[in-house]
Amino acid sequence: MSEINSSLIKKEGLEWIGEIPRTWNINRLKISISKVKNGVWGEDQKRDKNDIECVRVADFNRLKFVIDNKPLTVRNVIENNKFLLEKGDLLIEKSGGGDKQPVGFVVRYNLNKPAVYANFIAKMTLNCELADSEYFMYLHSTLYAHRITLRSIKQTTGIQNLDINSYMNEYVPYPPLQIQREISKYLNQKTSEIDTLIADKERLIELLEEKRQAVITETVTKGLDPNVKMKDSGVEWIGEVPEHWEDSKIKHTCLINDKVLSESTPKDLDLHYIDIGSVNSSGEIIGIEKYKFSSAPSRARRVVKKGDTLISTVRTYLRAITWIDQDLTNLIASTGFAVITPQKMVEDRFLSYLLRSNLYVENIVSKSVGVSYPAISFKELENMPIFFPSIKEQKDIVKKIDDQSEHLISSKKEILLQISKLKEYRQSLIYEAVTGKIDVSDYDVPVESDPEEVSQ
Repeated sequence: MSEINSSLIKKEGLEWIGEIPRTWNINRLKISISKVKNGVWGEDQKRDKNDIECVRVADFNRLKFVIDNKPLTVRNVIENNKFLLEKGDLLIEKSGGGDKQPVGFVVRYNLNKPAVYANFIAKMTLNCELADSEYFMYLHSTLYAHRITLRSIKQTTGIQNLDINSYMNEYVPYPPLQIQREISKYLNQKTSEIDTLIADKERLIELLEEKRQAVITETVTKGLDPNVKMKDSGVEWIGEVPEHWEDSKIKHTCLINDKVLSESTPKDLDLHYIDIGSVNSSGEIIGIEKYKFSSAPSRARRVVKKGDTLISTVRTYLRAITWIDQDLTNLIASTGFAVITPQKMVEDRFLSYLLRSNLYVENIVSKSVGVSYPAISFKELENMPIFFPSIKEQKDIVKKIDDQSEHLISSKKEILLQISKLKEYRQSLIYEAVTGKIDVSDYDVPVESDPEEVSQ
């Protein structure tokens, strides 16, 4: 693959685009679109002729810019034929978002089944005489990656809204239609190669996490001595536990949701807020938002302090369970969490590992009720049985888990860095192609630099 001959390039004066081939044009986004139509949410499923699958923003695959091929939410939409998607339509998130994941993300509808799209989404039907669906999918991803969409975001409350008209007035490159198709074909091939590498590395992370979970589950339920005398716990899903361990329930050993913010809280109070989405399935807090009380979400009410364990009581299959190791002022969690504060007989780290073990997570999920948003009741949670040794032995158990987890966590961090570099390379490759920095006419020639090398 060769760089485009510099003698064939002209400067267009748009910073993010840079130089483009002389045969390309620059024009507004809106001429690539023949129609924009907002989505619909309808009503709950009624099992009649108006039931239809509905694409939500949660179904967006943000790596591949398509819709995940899985069962979609079923909604009841009258005259749903007015909102039907066709393969190749582009979908843009027009409402919702947040500081870390703004609105304006675009995906291509790639599924071979009838579906409509939710009210936080708009469908963009392309002008097929000027625009190739896949090329513009990649082009929109570049606009998003370069944060061009931020210019068109309006936010007066907690929710972001994309000014579609403003966004459609952005200038973008327009290669000849045949060149667009060649770029699409090239990027489909190359991104697929990179995606395979990323998937392989993500599987390695899953295996490391499974190994760590096995260590946690075995140690917090069986103890440190493989020769210790065991007893039947009397709880089918727990099985045998060391004979000398005490048995109790969460409600007898912990406080649950001990403190909450009142409505009389000063409006200008600074909060550090943890939402359900802020905790990943590995028990890591991946983001703490800052708000004034007056602008914080209405669910920002649970008071949290260092040593507490948070258990997501909604969408429990996400395994959003974490231990608080930070001593932040005014740390607040969503009411979707149960805040568990251990008392003197239970060490906080031991309790956290216990509640994050496979046995407890699977029990929490199994006791949850609901389809779209399964939730566990307060009563089920507070009556959950726990078994534990002396404080000294609990601390020894925590130390063993920490020691055995250290190299697993280190390996995971290294692989995550490799994945991050691959994603950066992927987006850079897309940018270079859609803005004409590279000549893709010889797309079928192997790339000189191996994507694997980028991740090292």
